[in-house]
Parts: sequence; structure tokens; C-alpha cells
Amino acid sequence: MIENQHSETFIFRISPLIKLTLLSLYIALTLPLPFLSQATNAPVPPVILGVGLTLGAIALYAALTERVIINDKGIQLSYPAWVPDLFRKGWYLPWAEIKALKPRTTGQGGLVYYFLNNSGEGYLLPMRVVGFAKLVRIVEAKTGIDTTDVRPLSQPWMYLILFGCTILLLLVDAWTISNAVAIS
Repeated sequence: MIENQHSETFIFRISPLIKLTLLSLYIALTLPLPFLSQATNAPVPPVILGVGLTLGAIALYAALTERVIINDKGIQLSYPAWVPDLFRKGWYLPWAEIKALKPRTTGQGGLVYYFLNNSGEGYLLPMRVVGFAKLVRIVEAKTGIDTTDVRPLSQPWMYLILFGCTILLLLVDAWTISNAVAIS
């Protein structure tokens, strides 16, 4: 969500579609595990497994609270105060220190972009935010770097397909859990 707190400060948050899809997928992949642990008498007790999976869900949610803050002075990637710095590091770059926006190929063949500062250090351009096109336009206006070829890594339809598959997986989970409970 984009929030304009005053005339020149913008906050870009991760897309709700992406948050919903990734959290749902985590739940779909992990929900049956405590039930299966109990049904199979696994060495890890279901309660311990449940606590670990809950902590994992909190960590995932924390990672999804990332936000990009843009103002007249620079661009910042940050997290809410409840997310420890040790867990996720943010960064801040003044506009004057940004020298380039360099593409890098991902392992899956996509493109991500890094801001390069005066020292040659790279800072990943967040690409899963609501209003990405507006964010890129502001970056171009503030830095003078041509961003016409910068596109988001994933399109919304990709997350919609993943969300649909996640719903199907949750249906399989319901069947798995009902069978595991019946066995116990």
C-alpha cells in the first residue's frame, strides 16, 4: 500500500496479494506436519513441531512487513520496530550516493536490480511493492538514472496462479489431517 504522509514522503509496502499467497503457502506446506507427527509416532512431538512452525510463521510475516520509504533526501528499506535488526537489516541511501541501477540475473532466469553507491556497494531494489511503477518513476526523477527497462520480477497473475494451487493444497491438507486424526 502506498501512503503519502506529506508532500514528498511515500511509503511502499509489499503487495497484499503477495503476502496472502506466501503466508497461505507456508500454512499449506506445514499445517499437516504436527498431525502426521502424532499419527506416525515421530520422534519430534507434535507440540514442539507446532511451536517451531508457529515461530517460522512469525518470521515469515516479519519478512513480509518490509517497506520502502522515499523522501526528498533518499530511499530507505526498513521494517517495523518489532522486527529485530538482527533478523532483517534495512538500509538507507541518499539520492546523491546512488550512481547506478544494475541488473543481475537470478538463478531462475529473472532480473533483479541493485542500486550501486559511490563505494560500489549494492542494495537490492525491492520489486514486490504496491506501486512499483511509481517507485521507479520517483527513483528516475531523483537520480536521473534511466529506468524505462526496469520491470517487476513477478507479475500479479503469477501470484494468483500460486494462490490457486495453494488453495488446492489446503484441500489436500484437510483430507490428510482428517485421515491422520482418524488413525490417532
